[in-house]
Amino acid sequence: MSVEFESRKSVITPEGVFIIGTYDENGVPNAMNAAWGMQSEMGEITLMLGKHKTTENFEKTGAFTVAFGTVDTVVISDYFGVESGKNVNKIERAGCHTHPSAHVNAPIIEEYPLTLECRVKSWNAETGFLIGEIVASQADEAILTDGKVDLAKLRPVIFDAAICAYRTVGEVVGMAFKDGLALK
Repeated sequence: MSVEFESRKSVITPEGVFIIGTYDENGVPNAMNAAWGMQSEMGEITLMLGKHKTTENFEKTGAFTVAFGTVDTVVISDYFGVESGKNVNKIERAGCHTHPSAHVNAPIIEEYPLTLECRVKSWNAETGFLIGEIVASQADEAILTDGKVDLAKLRPVIFDAAICAYRTVGEVVGMAFKDGLALK
């Protein structure tokens, strides 16, 4: 039996744990945790963002990186969401290490094993829609199997908005574009 509950508490899941990396006008790296995002086309990511130090940064640089929160990075990922880059150097405070992206004017945070390097394709500050063109991807060899990202090795987390928690991505339960063919 279904029970109706307050629509503001509705849960749309999964929500990613996207760590957005940018440089400020002085080249200081910054990071923020964003949950509302998705792949919108091949080679493209769309994120919904409010006004942040991060948005000010990519408005100036035209670039950002996206790393994926993992089981091993939950604490720093959450910190990047609870502190403002306007108040403190979050990268330094979290003890993270960065190096410049080879392809865009944004930092790669070395503690994260998978990072997308993105150019701002479009940004609408009124709606908060950011579309990024993914120009390169960086992956630690430890998360690859046969040259592909292995989610079992990456151990990405998702944001559970219902209880404000992080959960791991689970086991393989079916094969896309294959299992449904049994019903044809």
